[in-house]
Amino acid sequence: MPAPSTSPAPTPVNSRSRVLIASLIGTTIEFYDFYIYATAAVLVFPTLFFPSSDPTTALLSSFAVFGAAMVARPIGAVVFGHLGDRLGRKGTLVASLLTMGIATFLIGVLPTYAQAGWVATALLVLMRLAQGFALGGEWSGAALVATENAPKGKRALYGTFPQLGAPLGFIIGNGLFLVIGALLPSAAGADPSQPSEAFLNWGWRVPFLFSAVMVAIGLWVRMRLVEAPVFAKTREAGLVRKLPLATVFRNHWKQLILGTFFMLATYVLFYLMTTFSLSYGRTAEDAAVPGLGYEYTTFVLMMIFGVLFFAAFTLISGPLADRYGRRATLIAVTAGILVFGLVWVPLIGLGTVGVVLWLVFGFTLMGMTFGPMGALLPELFPTSVRYTGSGISYNVSSILGAAVAPFIAVALWEAGDGSPWLVGVYLSSMALLTLVALLIGRETKDVGLEEGEAAEPLAAEKATVTAAS
Repeated sequence: MPAPSTSPAPTPVNSRSRVLIASLIGTTIEFYDFYIYATAAVLVFPTLFFPSSDPTTALLSSFAVFGAAMVARPIGAVVFGHLGDRLGRKGTLVASLLTMGIATFLIGVLPTYAQAGWVATALLVLMRLAQGFALGGEWSGAALVATENAPKGKRALYGTFPQLGAPLGFIIGNGLFLVIGALLPSAAGADPSQPSEAFLNWGWRVPFLFSAVMVAIGLWVRMRLVEAPVFAKTREAGLVRKLPLATVFRNHWKQLILGTFFMLATYVLFYLMTTFSLSYGRTAEDAAVPGLGYEYTTFVLMMIFGVLFFAAFTLISGPLADRYGRRATLIAVTAGILVFGLVWVPLIGLGTVGVVLWLVFGFTLMGMTFGPMGALLPELFPTSVRYTGSGISYNVSSILGAAVAPFIAVALWEAGDGSPWLVGVYLSSMALLTLVALLIGRETKDVGLEEGEAAEPLAAEKATVTAAS
């Protein structure tokens, strides 16, 4: 009788399709949630939750709640990062997605200010904080699922799939708003650029409620994941840190700062091309602070056209970053963002063709700068603190580049008497800061995700022990 085999069972691995879908679905939902809130913040929330005799004040109040979620994101990054580095990526990603889905769904059933007064506004703020908290752990987990399971030489390509969720979320979210707006048009004689009574009463709620379907699909995919071998080896080797946050700040504070500034221009460009551009594009030319005067549907269709370039160049940026390096690729793109901010007025001055070119150029640069970040930020940190480190950098940058961007942009728009030239200068200034950070930083293309786990972090710890003894 043959002796029983003693060879170990093969380690389960994630298939390529499972990795790509699991990393894509969560960020698609994340950005879908962002876009539907950003759209509602412009179209209906100033009226329904922030009544004011001054439209600009109501709009800024609506954006303030938008910014509140950005403040909550670093807190979520710390909490979910701790769980992800201590317990594993899979369970943490499921928890973040579920938290985000519940908060988004509940926004769709909130009472309005007319129904519940300040309680309605407070509940909206609470739900946005919950969204921001969950989103703080979503991106870094999705990026780690992609990059830690990527084959050699294709980490940047795999890292573009969570980034692809941004344009897909935009198309789904804004497309759904367009369909609902077409089904619930303004009454004859009313301003077609303004939402109808039916849209204000219940139509705006549909996109928020629909998110439950997307979350259910995302949960089903993520429950089928297994931990990446790189994390499994770290756990088996006993290298999991009790306090990943303390390790990151003690041993990797330089990477935290650089990672934050790597993302700065990306975040500012992202929010200017989505949130600000929608306000600027829809505002009438004869308003107190004039805009482009496009009807809502027309301008959103123009934006969706630009977002197609966002999607295409997000994918294109991956192979480029794998071949030429993340740093070299991003230096060139960031220089392009700097120049782009200085040519806003000449472009927009060309009429509709110029506005379309403005959107296409902006979203193209957005794809080129956003795509490589899915690999670059995780590569800055060793496996034991990768979830925490990449998440903090990504989300602290959201405060510096995203939470304040709507307010700065509106203020500069008003200061320019309706011209966005100062907004463009603001974008160029942020690009300059990112460019400096990239020049200071180092290339990470050839850094192995398992390398450094027993080198830099443990060397620092040994030095501390030696000094103490």
